[in-house]
This record gives sequence, C-alpha cells and structure tokens, in this order.
Amino acid sequence: MTFDATSREVCVVQRSRTNTPQQAMVLLNDVQFVEAARLLAERALIALADAKDASDTALVQWLFIRLTGREADERELSLLGELLTEQRQRFGQEMDNASKLAEAGQSARNEQLDVVEVAAVTVLAQAIFNSDATIWQR
Repeated sequence: MTFDATSREVCVVQRSRTNTPQQAMVLLNDVQFVEAARLLAERALIALADAKDASDTALVQWLFIRLTGREADERELSLLGELLTEQRQRFGQEMDNASKLAEAGQSARNEQLDVVEVAAVTVLAQAIFNSDATIWQR
C-alpha cells in the first residue's frame, strides 16, 4: 500500500501515482533497501578502483546512471558530491556507525574495502535511490 500497489483482488487499468513520506521512510530505512544500497556502493568502489578517472564525480555518475538510466546534471553532481564529502567526514568520526551501516543486511561486507568509504557511498546510493529521478519515470 505504501507504493500504491493494488490489492490484486480486482483488475485495474492504471495504477495511481503518489509520493508520500512513507515511501521515503521505506526507501531509506528498510533493511533490504539499505543492503541494496550497500552492495551497490561496494560494486561501485570495486568497479572504479582501477579506473583512470576514479574521482568523486565518476563515482556519483556511475551510481546515478545505474539507478536512473541517465547522467547526473551539474546541480545533481554538485549536491551529491557535497553529500559524499560530508558523509566521509561524519563516518570518519563515527567508526561504530560506519561499521553498523557497512554490515547491514544478510550479505557479508567486503572486508577489502574501507569501512568509512563503504558507509559514505552507501548513503550516497540511498540518496539517489530515494530521489525523484529514480522513483519516478519522467
């Protein structure tokens, strides 16, 4: 019901579209979505580890393209880059919280990756997961 799914008791021609705070809460807090963001973050870090352009911009674009199907514009790149920097600083000071986030879900954490980086990129992936660009098809 949170995502306007029908009860499937009757056939509907078109599903209604709304955007509610409950949807944001599920996308940001449900363990499955957190774990999906973490695994995507790990995948991004591994994919860009050997890349020549392993900048924050490349990291943001890598995630953004996979979640939205398009490249991020300059404003989105700027905001998401700032978020990534803030999260690195935050998790650098709160190692316990970084470890908790990096171990969310049933799948094991990739121990070869820096826990602070995994946590920061997980939050970045969550932000993109929860953006209108991902939720709504424009």
